[in-house]
Amino acid sequence: MKEAVYIGKNPSSKPDLEELVGRVALGDEDAFASVYDAVAGSVLGVARAVLRDQAQSEEVAQEVLVEVWRTAPRYRPDRGTAVNWILTLAHRRAVDRVRSVEAAAARDHKAALLERTPEFDEVTEQVEARLEREQVRRCLRTLTEIQRQAVTLAYYRGLTYSQVAEALTLPLGTAKTRLRDGLIRLRDCLGVTA
Repeated sequence: MKEAVYIGKNPSSKPDLEELVGRVALGDEDAFASVYDAVAGSVLGVARAVLRDQAQSEEVAQEVLVEVWRTAPRYRPDRGTAVNWILTLAHRRAVDRVRSVEAAAARDHKAALLERTPEFDEVTEQVEARLEREQVRRCLRTLTEIQRQAVTLAYYRGLTYSQVAEALTLPLGTAKTRLRDGLIRLRDCLGVTA
């Protein structure tokens, strides 16, 4: 009977993955190349299943294979097969990437909300101030001449009761009454409650 002839490497002489990872732990680059060839597709598949993004899956697969090179001395055959150890690294790294992307998206969303929400709306405040001024002017027109003058002198010029009385040539009590009556009418006109 004839013996089978193999082109390339004899499949039975192929070292197992555990042995290769052991050699990688000692810094054997050829062993790492063999490990890479044996698991790169599976690592990429695990990453793609978790991430669902080709570019990120490729990045994670590359990171995992670099991690295999760096951490091969930590592999413990008594805890599982080498392929399971490598695919567990791939799954963990892919899940970490998903969490990182989600956290970054949440931070970006929060930052965008903070940037978009001004402390105050300058245009709105300007419009409101203008409307309030127009309403005050309209209400001032409803006062008698003496009341309007008393309020204008007291609140726009900052005069005291006695200065208002002197400016309007009125007794102090009359100036106070005109000012009080004018303020009551303004309050009612403006719809202020208190």
